[in-house]
Formats: sequence, C-alpha cells, structure tokens
Amino acid sequence: MTDYAAWTPRDAAAWIAVPRDDDDKYSRGVLGVVTGSDQYPGAAVLGVEAALHTGVGMLRYLGPERAASFVLQRRPEAVTSPGRVQAYLLGSGIDPDTLDGVTTERFRQAAASGVPLVLDAGALSLRDRTDAPVVVTPHFRELAKATGRTVDDIAADPAAAAIEAAETWGATVLLKGHSTYVASPNGVRLVAASAPSWLATAGAGDALGGILGALVATHADAIDADEGALARLAATAAVVHGLAASRASGGGPLTVLGLVDRVPATIAALLADA
Repeated sequence: MTDYAAWTPRDAAAWIAVPRDDDDKYSRGVLGVVTGSDQYPGAAVLGVEAALHTGVGMLRYLGPERAASFVLQRRPEAVTSPGRVQAYLLGSGIDPDTLDGVTTERFRQAAASGVPLVLDAGALSLRDRTDAPVVVTPHFRELAKATGRTVDDIAADPAAAAIEAAETWGATVLLKGHSTYVASPNGVRLVAASAPSWLATAGAGDALGGILGALVATHADAIDADEGALARLAATAAVVHGLAASRASGGGPLTVLGLVDRVPATIAALLADA
C-alpha cells in the first residue's frame, strides 16, 4: 500500500478535457463502444449514458442489435455505424463464454485498430490479443478468475493484486472496490477512495467503464506521449465516479442512472475548484 499515491479531486481535474472554441465533434474525441448483450442490454445503456455525460464529441455504439435498440431509445445521438474512433470501451455486460457473432467480430476489429482499449468483464482476455494501449477494469471476482487466485486472496491485499496483474499482463489495471487501485506496468501506482459504500450496486461498474472510455477517447494524444497517462485517466475516472455517486446518494441509497445524472455537475465542480 505504501507504493500507492492518493489520487485527489485536484489531480483528477487536470485530466478532464475541456473543449476549445475551435473543437468539433471529431476533435473532441470519438468513443467506440461494444458492450451489452441479449442477456444484459442494460449494461450498454449505462455505459453509453455515462460516457456521454462525461463528454465526448461522438459515441459509436457497435454492439448487438437488441442492446442497440435500447441505447438508441435512450440516447438517439449515439451513432450505430462503424468509423474512425480514438478509443474503444469493450466487454461490459458480456459473458465471454456466449459471445455472439457481431460482438466477436467487433472485438477482433477493435483489437486490431491500434487505438487505446478499455476492457471490462467479457473483454478482459483481449489484453493478450492486441498491441494497443490497454486498461483493464476487473472487480475482485473477475481478477480472481483471470489469475487463478481466490477472491479471498485478492480481497486480502487488492493493492498487491493490482500490481501483480499489471506486471504480468503488461497492461494498466484498475481494480474496482471501495478503494480503487490503479497500477501500470511502468510503475505508476494510484489509489482513489472517493466512493460511498452505497455504490456497491449492480451496474456501477458499467458506468465506471463509460466514464473511463470517454476520458480515454478525449486524451488519445496524451496516451501516445505518456506511458503513465492511462493510469492517471483510470484514477480520474474512479474519482469522478465516486464523487458523482456521493452526490447521487446524499448519504442514502442511489441508482446508477442517478449517479450518471450527477456526472456533469461533478466535473464542473472539479474544474471550478481546480
């Protein structure tokens, strides 16, 4: 734990891209999203909602048809045709053992694209099939399954587990929990602890993926120039996620859409305080 530096709201504010007067929807960042499934279409909706509330110029939703219909009903500004993107968010709400043909092909295209990848849930194994910059976002059970360890072992020392996974996989690891540990293979170690305990609820990880996907898409140039940028963006996503959850909770229960609704105001407050 002593290897980790606390990532504060002031730190996070420096990694939020504020649009310039001459920006357009393409220069602000385009995020490709392949999430959700026939079994879990809501994961796609939550991730898309979170990404759009965090701020991107365009979002391309490229997942299966049933999930796409829910996404478009909620967010008609989402684009469902493929095209150039600056980053991908992949895997939320997807069972890797039951991939459909559309998702399998989209995963293959994303892995070959060379742009940064945010890998959640059903896409975690893509880390071994791409040369692109990668950040993986497992919770304790997913990390245990991927590493062959027990959940109790991960829970006993999540900070060390994140470091071991980052060094073994050669990828940045965001290990979700009440305290979120971020470790990169080049030695960046950050911890964010802004989340209330009420955030332990279904769909929270889908929203975190959307927030992180948007931050990555809007910082593609920084990721090219700085090996530690993905880790800092991951920690920033955890801070935004946690603070938005606190706003939504107000000390009581929250819903994930309620959290997402608070993301713009959370970002505005971070920028104002900075």
